[in-house]
Amino acid sequence: MAPEQEPVTPEGSYLDRRAIIRGMGLGFAGLSTLGLSGLLRGVSGTGEAQSYNSDTFRPAIGDLGKDLFPAKRSEKYSIAPRTLTEEKIASVFNNFYEFTSSKSGVWRMARNFKVDPWKIEVAGAVEKPFTLDFEDLLKLAPLEERVYRFRCVETWAMQVPWTGYPLAKLIDRCKPLGKAKYIRFVTILDEDRLPGQKDKQWPWPYFEALRLDEARHDLAMVCVGIFGHGLPMQHGAPWRIVVPWKYGYKSPKSIVRIEFTQKRPGTFWNQALPREYGFFSNVDPSKPHPRWSQAMERDIGTGRRRATLLYNGYGDQVAGLYSGTEY
Repeated sequence: MAPEQEPVTPEGSYLDRRAIIRGMGLGFAGLSTLGLSGLLRGVSGTGEAQSYNSDTFRPAIGDLGKDLFPAKRSEKYSIAPRTLTEEKIASVFNNFYEFTSSKSGVWRMARNFKVDPWKIEVAGAVEKPFTLDFEDLLKLAPLEERVYRFRCVETWAMQVPWTGYPLAKLIDRCKPLGKAKYIRFVTILDEDRLPGQKDKQWPWPYFEALRLDEARHDLAMVCVGIFGHGLPMQHGAPWRIVVPWKYGYKSPKSIVRIEFTQKRPGTFWNQALPREYGFFSNVDPSKPHPRWSQAMERDIGTGRRRATLLYNGYGDQVAGLYSGTEY
C-alpha cells in the first residue's frame, strides 16, 4: 500500500474552528450531502462565543479508576502523516442520536450524566450467563492508549487517542461456547435521560454486532478513555467498542448487554435503513452510500480533504478477514 499523502494546505480558506462548532447543528442528511464543506471552508470567525469548559471533557465515571489514567501510549499504532484531532473539536462534534441528532447539542446534554453504578449483562451462547460490574471491566486487562483513525459514514474523519484493551480480552472473560459465531452489543435505554429515544422512528435501544473473528482481531478495542482520561458521556461512557476499519456506527457506545449468537444478528442501522447500511460496513471508497460518495473524506480538525483509504488504512491488518464482497 502506497504511503498516504496529506495535502500541504487545507482546501479553501483558513479553517476557523469557531465556524466549525457554530455549524455543527446540521443533521445527518445535511452533513452527508455537504461533506462538511459548508462548515470547513473559510467561514467568518465572528460567531457566537462557546461555553465549553472543563465540564465538556470531564469523565462520566468521575474519580473511578483515575489512577489508571493516563495509560501508556502504544507505539504500535500510528496515524502518520495525519494530525491528531484537538480534544476541544472531537468533544463537541458527536453523533449520539439517543440525546439529539444535532452534533453541536450532544456534549451540552451529556454533561453531568451519571454512569455509576453501571452493569453489563453477558448472555447467549456462553458457558454461564452473568453480570459484570463496570469497575471489573475497567480492570479486566492492562490499559493502553492507541491512536486510531476514525471514519464516519457521513464522510468526516478524525484521529484520536483511545484508552482501553483488546476486545478479545473481554470475549475470553465471557467464555463463549464453540457454536458462537457473532457478538451482539446492546446499549443503554433510558428515555427520561435520553430524549432522543422518544423518537419512535428508530428501533431503540441501539444495537450492533460483529462476527466473532472480527471482534477478536487485535485492532478491535474495549474503550474506557480518550485523550488520557475516562470517557466523557458524549464519547460513549462508561465504555464502548472501537473498530477502526469500519464506519463509526459499528463502534457502539454506552453498552449494557453483550450477547453471543450462532446466527448473524440484526444491527440498528441495517434494520432501520437496510438499503443504506449493511452488516459489515467496512470503510471502502469504491462502495458509495446510496446518497453520497465515499471516495473522499474531510478531517474535522484540520479541514483537509483527502482520499478515503480502504479499510480506513488498516487493510494490511484486516483484509484477510474478508473476501471483498461483504456488505
